[in-house]
Amino acid sequence: MIRIAVVGDIGSGKSYMANLFGYPVFNADFEVAKIYKTNKSCFKRLKKTLPKYFSVFPAKKMQIIKAIEASEKNLKKITKIIHPEIRKKLIIFLKKNKQKKVVVLDIPLLLENKLNLKNDIIVFVQSKQGDIIKKLKKRKNFNLGLYNQFKKIQLPLGYKKKNSNHIIKNNFTNNFAKMSVKKILKKII
Repeated sequence: MIRIAVVGDIGSGKSYMANLFGYPVFNADFEVAKIYKTNKSCFKRLKKTLPKYFSVFPAKKMQIIKAIEASEKNLKKITKIIHPEIRKKLIIFLKKNKQKKVVVLDIPLLLENKLNLKNDIIVFVQSKQGDIIKKLKKRKNFNLGLYNQFKKIQLPLGYKKKNSNHIIKNNFTNNFAKMSVKKILKKII
């Protein structure tokens, strides 16, 4: 099985690119949202660790945001609880798709959490900072403070780019994105 890992900056278009490959995608952000909504044992650990912010199940987005905004340490506490669950979900996804020729990993903190394997094909999605911020500001509930908190826990973009096998310069146009993905697939398969 070929594992393609899509990495890049927050809002650079990683999830969009991951879906363009046309193979099963493990979307960590989607899985995290599901954990907050459905995983009671995770919620209990969050409530025990940060009782001021987590009181009623399921965890609400505003509770999570307030906890993260209040302290950088809170983000670390939350990730310590959530990330082991993401690892479990990833293992299940890989087992379920073990017969597939290719799987795509859309995991924002893939390199930071050492979820990548030596043979993974890492694709770095590069976008202009100005374009990213413009796109993010259009998102409902965009929060610059949260964005900055998450940036702090990520490896530098230069490191990710240097350690990637392929780079897609995302100018946020469909045709260019599709062409870039096709070229990469041609080289890989």
